[in-house]
Parts: sequence; C-alpha cells; structure tokens
Amino acid sequence: MRLPLRLRLPRKIRRPRNRKVAVGLVILVVLVVIAIIGPALVSALLGQTAGRLHAGGPLEPPSGRHWLGTTTAGEDVLAQLVTGTRTSLLVGLTGGAISTTLAVLLGVISGYSTGKAGAALTAFVNVFLVIPGLPLLIIIASYTQGRGGWIMVALIIGLTSWPGGARVKRAQTLSLRNRDFVQAARYAGESRVRIVLLEVAPHLAPLIASTFLFAVVSSIAAEAGLNFIGAGNPNTVSWGTMLFWAQSQGALLSGAWWWFAPPGLCIALIGTAAGLINFGVDELSDPRLRARSPRAHRKAGRATAAIAEAS
Repeated sequence: MRLPLRLRLPRKIRRPRNRKVAVGLVILVVLVVIAIIGPALVSALLGQTAGRLHAGGPLEPPSGRHWLGTTTAGEDVLAQLVTGTRTSLLVGLTGGAISTTLAVLLGVISGYSTGKAGAALTAFVNVFLVIPGLPLLIIIASYTQGRGGWIMVALIIGLTSWPGGARVKRAQTLSLRNRDFVQAARYAGESRVRIVLLEVAPHLAPLIASTFLFAVVSSIAAEAGLNFIGAGNPNTVSWGTMLFWAQSQGALLSGAWWWFAPPGLCIALIGTAAGLINFGVDELSDPRLRARSPRAHRKAGRATAAIAEAS
C-alpha cells in the first residue's frame, strides 16, 4: 500500500545523494560517540580509568579479557585507545576551530580592506606565513611541556597553523571584491560588515568548510607528532602518547602490533573521513564536479538511450 503524497518523506531525507559525505559522516559520528561514552563504558566493563591501571601481564596479545592486549606495564590498550580518542578529538576540534577562525577573520578582512589597513593586515599575514610553522610549534610546545594539558596543546597548534588558510581566504576575497553583486551592494549603501557577511562569506562557505576539516586533521596529526617526539605532555592519554610509549618501549621490535596499530589506524580513519567529506562538499558546491560523477554519467547515458529509442 502506497502512502499518500503528504506522508511520504522527501527524497533527500530518505536517501543521501552523496555517498562520500555519508561515509565520512558515519566515521566521524562513530569516533565522536566513542569519545563521549567510551571512557565510561570501558571503565564499567574493564573496571579501569584512563587505561592506567595494571590490568594484566606485560604485552599480552588480544584475547577475550583484553580485546586489544596490554602494554609492557600491563595496561589495557583498549582503555587507553578509547580515552585517547576523546583527548585527540578535543585537540583537533579546538585547534581546528582556532586556526580556521583566525584564517577567516584575517584573510577576509585583509582581502576586502583597502588602503593602509589592508596593507598592514596583508603584511602581518605574510610575516607569519614565512615563519616555519613546525619548528615554531616544537619550540613553543617544548617550552610549555606539561602545562595546561590538552588545552594548551590545542591553543599552540591553533595559533601557529592559520597563516596558510588566511592567505587562501585573502586571495579568494580579492577575486570576489570587485564582482558585480558586491559592487551593487556597495552602491546601494550597504555597510562593509553586511557586505562581508551576506555577500562575500556565503561564496567562501565551501572553502571555509574544507579549511576547517583540514585544520582538524592537521591538529590531530600535529598533536600526535609532538607527543611522538617527546615534546608533548606524556601525562595525558591520547593517540600520540600511545605511539610515543609504544615506540619508547620497543613495541615494534617486540612484535606488539596491537599497541601501535590501533592509534595509527584511528588517525588514518579521521583523515579518510575528512577527505571524503571534503570531496563531497566540493561536488555539492561545484556543478562541474557533479556532472563528472559516475551517477551523472549513468543518468546521462539513460537519457541518451531514451532519446534514441524515442527517435
């Protein structure tokens, strides 16, 4: 029995039109759910907190008692992985938000402003752009090591990773500043704030979304890299500290793959999810990319065949 027309769900709700975005969102949602309820669930199942209690013997392989095995100190790897998911995602989201906000503000303002204000902001962005980001990040993180926890790490990453995004936003804003719709809004007497928010910003939305996704992945990778080389806070539990302790305790030489493989796989998954969502956003915002998609080719082929049959 077919439902009445008013009771049917729209097609966009019943079936997602972009599979890349759907797969990426599923991966992100699963990781976020693990970060939110995972530590409490693991604590209830394993009777551990933050994976720091001695749960078994050293370097036990995965088993029914320890699903991901144990470390050299007998700590459960699953408990560490779940707790580290929360820390790594918090660092990624916070650092990505700070970096994207600074990049959008400085890039758009320096691209739209003219005169001395625009020149000063452009010079400010260019100065930070030529400063090597990785050495600066390592120096600041080493100086503040062990202070502030993951918040300090996210703050350092966010404040040192915005110049590249700001440069891209400035270039895009310069191309939009002299467009007809912006000129019409300017001649109509609209304020600069209103023009930037209502005329320029909507055209930068796909670029801002891709910048934020890239900043989140970069922040997670930077946090893991800092902890891996010993410049982070070893007292916190994250994917990076898991890799650090696995490397320092010789897990690779001992063949304890269950210690270093799960955090590396999680970092790869978060990068894959961000890449899929970024590709999907590009296809949704650019009709030319949608026209080249396999679904579009199939639809065009069916339409051509129907026209040939009709003729």
